[in-house]
Amino acid sequence: MDETAYRILEVLRDNGRVSIAALADKVGISRANAYTRVESLVHDGVITGFSARVDQAKAGLSIGALVFVTVLPQAWASFRDRVLEMPDVEWCAITTGEHDAMLLIRAVDVSGVHEFSTGVIAQLPEVRTVVSVVVLDEVIRRPYLLPGDLPERASASALLGMTRWTPASPGRDTLPPR
Repeated sequence: MDETAYRILEVLRDNGRVSIAALADKVGISRANAYTRVESLVHDGVITGFSARVDQAKAGLSIGALVFVTVLPQAWASFRDRVLEMPDVEWCAITTGEHDAMLLIRAVDVSGVHEFSTGVIAQLPEVRTVVSVVVLDEVIRRPYLLPGDLPERASASALLGMTRWTPASPGRDTLPPR
């Protein structure tokens, strides 16, 4: 990734429907170069797709909820497979801390959140506990961040509260593909 690739991603973040000619003009490269670079970013898996950003409430899903799940230790693979099949789940992340996974779900009303939390997730044999939190207001939602968006901060080796982050040893610094 070079500076031009990051500039292309910045432009596409603001307008994924921009023409190649306009993209080239905004980035300061030729149309042919812009086309080649976008195709390369797609081929390399940096750009994983193009989609519209939708106002969930105007689309009929006015309720969002975060569902925190604690999974039984030997049930991870099965839990992941089941979540992938759930159309209610907009986003899922495996987390550290008190809960093992966090899901963002959408519903027409609060009863939909209740039905999902108690009737779907809590019923899975892989699940130990479920905590649901209704989202009152989504303050910020960016499509993605780029390294240049992040401000300079203190060194990563500095203490963060009571936690010191230690990098992985050589050869263990990447996770195997899923």
